[in-house]
Amino acid sequence: MQVHRHRRGLARVRRALERGRITLGYTGGSITDGRTGCSWPEPVTAWFVEQFPAVRVTVENAAIGATGSDSAVFRAERDLIGRGCDIVFVEYAVNDYGTDPEPRRRSQEGLIRKLLSREGRDIVLVYTFTQPMYEFMSRGEPPPPIRDLEELGEHYGIGSVWMGLHALSEVNAGLMRWEEWLPDGLHPQARGSLSYAQSVIAFLRKELVDSPSQGDIPTGEARPAPLNAHNWEHTTLLPFSAVKLEGPWTIRRWLLNPWIDEALCTSAIGAKLRFEFEGRGLALAFDFGKTSSEFRWRLDGGEWTPVVRERPDWRGPQGSFYLSLLADDLPARRHKAEIEVTHGNRPDCTGTNFHLGLIGVIR
Repeated sequence: MQVHRHRRGLARVRRALERGRITLGYTGGSITDGRTGCSWPEPVTAWFVEQFPAVRVTVENAAIGATGSDSAVFRAERDLIGRGCDIVFVEYAVNDYGTDPEPRRRSQEGLIRKLLSREGRDIVLVYTFTQPMYEFMSRGEPPPPIRDLEELGEHYGIGSVWMGLHALSEVNAGLMRWEEWLPDGLHPQARGSLSYAQSVIAFLRKELVDSPSQGDIPTGEARPAPLNAHNWEHTTLLPFSAVKLEGPWTIRRWLLNPWIDEALCTSAIGAKLRFEFEGRGLALAFDFGKTSSEFRWRLDGGEWTPVVRERPDWRGPQGSFYLSLLADDLPARRHKAEIEVTHGNRPDCTGTNFHLGLIGVIR
């Protein structure tokens, strides 16, 4: 097992630094979420500012707690590509852990191919740690999401940093106590976040200062053929203007969640919406919490499918970004979707708020 894998280099980053301005992009889960103000991206960003004082540094941190690469695919265009990121650090080894392997591989490769589309940008894959990974690592094996991401890194020429392995090595060497790193087995404290950042900075120092790798990561038409023909590269968002409504609905500018521009809202049990889409898959993303309703859905006039979402103790009344994948592998044609708001009828379902943030279509 290796902490650093240097592959095709960071040529786009070097060109951005020569121009005198660079935009750093981060995407991942709570370990990367910038709202804490002390996550590992902070020391990495500070390193860029210190190392290249004449360069103007812009940061686009699109990480959201408790989300995986599936939600990132639908947000990549707006939150990273459209904001001009020259490099994106991708952290989904933890939140993709324990997910179904095939959807995980599809979303991971779809995200990478999106980021490498058109003129592209540099990517660094970074892997953090969650307690269930320990058994794999103690045997010298990569956990499944890291194995999958490493396969993609090899295929596309993308370098990687196993931050979790670096931190575990520090613990094993007596340089950091476990409780300084991960008191809950997942979320690093300040010392653990610094350890993660130091492993990334060492990677960047080699690539940008000491001995840069040669070559560009292939982008646009130069990208290699996908490993998974069913990857989610071709996802789009359906505008709310295409949705037909039944019952009391409003579209609201959404102030409760920075990753949702506007939400389609109701609190009425039995309210319905319907729309048509062209594609093979469908996902909905919500502002979600304990006061959220449940819903049921059907496609093309088929049987209704009820949705039951987990509401662990750590979830608040609202404010979580939650993606529900309704379908994949549909016939690639036009489909009709129908959604109906339901109560949920459970002790942990304390409201009927239906706050829909996006409608994602997989083509």
